[in-house]
Amino acid sequence: MADTGAGERPLTIEDLTAVLAKGCKPKDQWRIGAEHEKFGFVKADLRRPSYDEPAGIHAMLTGLQRFGWSPVEEGGNLIALERGGASVSLEPGGQFELSGAPLQDLHQICDETGRHLMEVKTVADELGLGFLGVGFDPLWSRADIPVMPKGRYDIMRAYMPKVGSLGLDMMLRTCTIQANLDFSSEADMVLKFRTSLALQPIATALFANSPFTEGRPNGFLTARANVWTDTDPDRTGMLDFVFQDGFGFEAYADYALDTPMYFVKRDGRYIDAAGQSFRDFLEGRLPALPGELPTLKDWGDHLTTLFPEVRLKTYLEMRGADGGPWTRICALPALWAGVLYDEAALHAAWDLVKHWDVEDHERLRRDVTRLGLKAEVAGRSVQDVARDLVAIAREGLKSRNRLSGGMVDERGHLAELEEIADSGITPAERLLELYHGRWEGDVSRLYAEFAY
Repeated sequence: MADTGAGERPLTIEDLTAVLAKGCKPKDQWRIGAEHEKFGFVKADLRRPSYDEPAGIHAMLTGLQRFGWSPVEEGGNLIALERGGASVSLEPGGQFELSGAPLQDLHQICDETGRHLMEVKTVADELGLGFLGVGFDPLWSRADIPVMPKGRYDIMRAYMPKVGSLGLDMMLRTCTIQANLDFSSEADMVLKFRTSLALQPIATALFANSPFTEGRPNGFLTARANVWTDTDPDRTGMLDFVFQDGFGFEAYADYALDTPMYFVKRDGRYIDAAGQSFRDFLEGRLPALPGELPTLKDWGDHLTTLFPEVRLKTYLEMRGADGGPWTRICALPALWAGVLYDEAALHAAWDLVKHWDVEDHERLRRDVTRLGLKAEVAGRSVQDVARDLVAIAREGLKSRNRLSGGMVDERGHLAELEEIADSGITPAERLLELYHGRWEGDVSRLYAEFAY
């Protein structure tokens, strides 16, 4: 549906719920999507590049078009690229995001990711740029970071300080890895949502990779995850209602309706509706567009402005991991596909968490930001739960038996997570060892040794 004009009739809760339910598909049609963000930097001085400087973000997007990417513009600005079901887009501070195509297996995802990083490096080298995968900008303050020319980000930047102290950090100074997975029915969605939401802090600990802020240790193993604890309570968090009896598509739609809006898009232009109610919009009483009714496209746009640890659209998005190297970009979808795409694995994972209560979920989410795998939940260490989780994922991938051209299954993509879980040492703690050791307190060494 186009983003112009009002709906032809008032939408009902059934219409909104049906949008989510359209995600149901048979198992043979399930796919895996991987997304990751990364920080660009100017090699000469490590600063974040602006959009329009001669060797900046616009030049990166332009240069990538030689590889068959098609441009996407907004207000005359090149703001994204598209190719074969995948896209390259910009986060508010110029973080480069690859949203991969829905693919059949982890081998394809790792090939897609590797090809993208090779293309990015080719263009970046010509421009004197580099790219780094970590969860939080290790050097620069908010004030140092240039802002991208996208209309929705202007609205968000004005609204964020009203609802939390760290929302602008989320926009400008964080990078993540995400995985998107399918479901077959409402009941399947509910079990996958509950299991993955409860386990999201375990993934956060395994991927913790942001211990530096403005050149110094910040006291966290994942500053990115801490940012989400004070961004906007209306649209973030562990969603206690997901674990309550009766949860399903309609309950999530009700949650989304009660989440304040950011914007409405009309004729390619973003109209500020920050803090206004989609319920009022359904009744033609939205202050930003009085008398106008929403379209299903407006509803779809609104769903993208919710940021819980697991997000429901026509698939489930796993949102708990810090940015990191190529291997961990492949490891996150491997972890969740192994757990969620094999029935025995899914039930085994649910058994790990089904006795945790609301307080356990909330405490764990906060504790892992500082303690990582040394945190505890329900009398167990997070390291022990992580070991079990990775082992369950491994068995799930073995059962999937998706083979590469070399007749190797998908389990190899979990190797790094197995090492992290077995050692109990997060990637962030490895970085801190370097900082206090041979880096001699110089965070700039991170760029030299860990850039793509």
